Amino acid sequence: MRREWLYVLLALGFAAVAGLVVYFSRPTLLTVAVGPRDGVEAGLIETYARALNRNHEDVRLQVLPFGDVRDSAAALEQGRADLAVVRPDVKLPDNGLTLAILHDEALIIAAPEANEIESFSDLSTRRLGVVTRHEADLPVLTSLLDFYDFKAALEDEVLGGDPLAAGRIGLVPIKANDITQALESKRVDAVAIIASPTAKPAQAMLRAVEAASPERKVTLVSVPDGKAIVQRVPALQPVTLSAGTFGGRPKRPEEDVETVGVSYRLMARGAVSRVAVASVVQHLFEWRSRLAASAPIAQQMKPPDYDTTVTATSAQLPNHPGAVDYFEREQQTFLDRYEDWIYLFAFFGGTLGSGVAWLGQRLARKRRERIDVILDRLLDILAEAREAQSAAALDALTRETDALISDVVRQARERSIDSRMISALILAIDAVNGALDDGRRAFEPGADPSNGSRSRTARLLSLSLPAAE
Repeated sequence: MRREWLYVLLALGFAAVAGLVVYFSRPTLLTVAVGPRDGVEAGLIETYARALNRNHEDVRLQVLPFGDVRDSAAALEQGRADLAVVRPDVKLPDNGLTLAILHDEALIIAAPEANEIESFSDLSTRRLGVVTRHEADLPVLTSLLDFYDFKAALEDEVLGGDPLAAGRIGLVPIKANDITQALESKRVDAVAIIASPTAKPAQAMLRAVEAASPERKVTLVSVPDGKAIVQRVPALQPVTLSAGTFGGRPKRPEEDVETVGVSYRLMARGAVSRVAVASVVQHLFEWRSRLAASAPIAQQMKPPDYDTTVTATSAQLPNHPGAVDYFEREQQTFLDRYEDWIYLFAFFGGTLGSGVAWLGQRLARKRRERIDVILDRLLDILAEAREAQSAAALDALTRETDALISDVVRQARERSIDSRMISALILAIDAVNGALDDGRRAFEPGADPSNGSRSRTARLLSLSLPAAE
């Protein structure tokens, strides 16, 4: 092989290695669908995306804002996004796997203590005011009605003011500003809202119920069968309102209150690389305090609950294997990720190398066979020159010899030739030229001695062949 081709192959090899280094070191870009665009979840994700860019991490996020969590979930389900903020009770993508719970919202039901409503079952024959912050809030309550075998009262029953029949609950949509007036006028007996316990809407609702209570005492209504409800409605989850959640003087509630709630989750398509997902989850939780400076909701983030790795990926709301890798501290190293490819490359690379070597040997044998054919013909020409009967026959042999010499020179320029073959060619060409010169002198006694210059052909050939040096 000529030196130039060797340089070309080396350059190609270096270029391939450089390309692989660039490919494996470039950051992974993931698109994340966020809704609603003005929600606290959108603020958290946008802050996180900027932090990833600023720190030049191995994974980056491109935020796609949507008007509602239903739209962001649909974008994930349709493959228009790699990650999405999802509220499972609104829309659960069939290809979505959980990375993290961004925050929970609890069903908070409060009533004046004088109304003697302590448990959800005590709401039978009562009217429940519902402050809806999302169109899916009301279906959460209807799911509870189904579980307890209650029926929602008809509109004319709700507005009539007469006592409701047993097993019926009146659901009355009200605005946050009307809570106190609705309780005082007996239009409702209790008020429900789905919100984060530490958020302003929940705090405001509790103060409004307190204002309507004669003794300024409020009862937080429990939903004691949370785990059983979640078995039937996996999109919900049990939530505990810890004692003192709403204040310590007086302590509200005085004891832990069990209820149900919904979650806002960061989910990913199952096809997204578990390595990229592990990196997303790692930075999200490690930078929690840093993100909370701009997005306080980051303090409420938590990993999804699971007992073992098996249950984590086979739960009713399964988790992404990449997230589990981080939570279990089993993130894959470079060799773990690509050991199968390295093994296959080594195996098939060795086989391919053997094939190339065999092909090279075959080509080299073909080249040697070509030179052998030329040598055999030169030996035949030597014999024919000694037996030639005319000058025309010698001229024909001379032209054929010239053609063979040209063929040898082309072979030498395109590829290397063994030095022993070169020596044999030189001897053969010298002998043929000598025989041709002798034949001409025999047929033309007065011929010019310069005809003997053909004997220099072999020496010129030897100068043209690098292998002959």
